[in-house]
Amino acid sequence: MEVKGYNMPDELYYHKEHMWVKVEGDKAKVGITDFAQKLAGEISFIELPEEGDEVEKDSVVGSYETGKWLGKVYAPISGEVISVNEEVDDDPAIINEDPYGKGWLFEVKISDMSELDTLMKGEEAKNWLLEEINKHEEEQK
Repeated sequence: MEVKGYNMPDELYYHKEHMWVKVEGDKAKVGITDFAQKLAGEISFIELPEEGDEVEKDSVVGSYETGKWLGKVYAPISGEVISVNEEVDDDPAIINEDPYGKGWLFEVKISDMSELDTLMKGEEAKNWLLEEINKHEEEQK
């Protein structure tokens, strides 16, 4: 699905801090939304959790930098980090090029599947993104 020029794949779950989650069995890949990466600009540095780290839903687990700001990486779901995207660690600009594909950040073994119910999907996610876009447009006026 596309929302006002921003890509928003239907099969993903979305977290209010502009993170996405792709569930594969009891694992989840996590990344930054298209809206957030476009707003940020070219990402020049990223700090991610490490393999083996336990992350807790809604907690800050890393950060990213661009020429104009510092953003926070959140854990949209609790669990153990089982892999980190080394390519993004070496070249963070991959996030700007392909935020939902090669630009994924880390993968978690989900510790509580019911937490997925607190994330947004489908129409709810679309409406949320529209609100976020509108807020941003208002701030720019």
